[in-house]
Amino acid sequence: MRQQSFSDAEYAGKKKQTRREVFLEEMDRAVPWSKLEALIAPYYPRAGNGRQPYPLSAMLRIHCLQQWYALSDPAVEEELYEIASMRRFAGLSLSHGTVPDETTILNFRHLLERHNLSVAIFEAVKKHLQGAGLLLRQGTIVDATIIAAPSSTKNSTGKRDPQMHQAKKGNQWYFGMKVHIGVDSQSGLVHSASVTSANVHDSQQLPNLLHGEESRLYGDSAYRGKNQREQLKQIAPRAKDFTNKRAHRHRALSKSDRQTNRRKSAVRAKVEHPFLTLKRIWGFTKVRYRGLAKNANRAYAMLALINVSKWGRALTGEVSTA
Repeated sequence: MRQQSFSDAEYAGKKKQTRREVFLEEMDRAVPWSKLEALIAPYYPRAGNGRQPYPLSAMLRIHCLQQWYALSDPAVEEELYEIASMRRFAGLSLSHGTVPDETTILNFRHLLERHNLSVAIFEAVKKHLQGAGLLLRQGTIVDATIIAAPSSTKNSTGKRDPQMHQAKKGNQWYFGMKVHIGVDSQSGLVHSASVTSANVHDSQQLPNLLHGEESRLYGDSAYRGKNQREQLKQIAPRAKDFTNKRAHRHRALSKSDRQTNRRKSAVRAKVEHPFLTLKRIWGFTKVRYRGLAKNANRAYAMLALINVSKWGRALTGEVSTA
């Protein structure tokens, strides 16, 4: 039996369970860890004669902690030293071993980026949920959100990120990138996604957000038009167009059209729930890295975890109140 550190002993003796501990226990049961580790294992360093790598399970869990609590590489290292519940979740202890330093955490993130493994994780989680019967595939809701990037040129290069661009929304300009998602209209789970610069129009990503088996398509007026109807007919022949009608310069919407749009919007509201978690709860309102690839890696990982967190109790045999 390994000896406990003083901090571990104090943690074991406390009586109240915090919200963070409850959440991490739920995620410990709900995330299909073995399936995700199997995806990464072929690319992960193997033990040799040199320095022994940290267990893959610990590094993957640390990466998840970064997404849930909006932590940078140095920040998550410090949190692991300070917060016993995070160490316990990652399977680490100060009494026998050390916490991975920020460079080790950075190298693991680069490994995921280099091999596009966050997309593979997203797909594996989706397949896992399909096996549990949580994706009904009757309809798809599409939408996009802007993630802001620094517009200042006060940096070492004297330039803004060349892969980020500006876009006008309403009467305001935004600089950054877009996360586009397709959401199941029944369960509210994200089944497809893409990441582009902010100047890419929402409708251009429609082919990447459909799985082809839809019976209905929901979206705002940005997804309505002749080209989009033709794309919908080719990709999902059975799908009916339930995107919101659009007013024109010399022709306002009729009262019945506005009522119809409101009914459609009641269904479309489900697509905002993943964005709420992504941006407001888990803090992905601004890009952390330069370039689309690194930020897309973060976005796909977070979308996969959003799917699990939404239906975590259902996957573990508990009743979900979400």
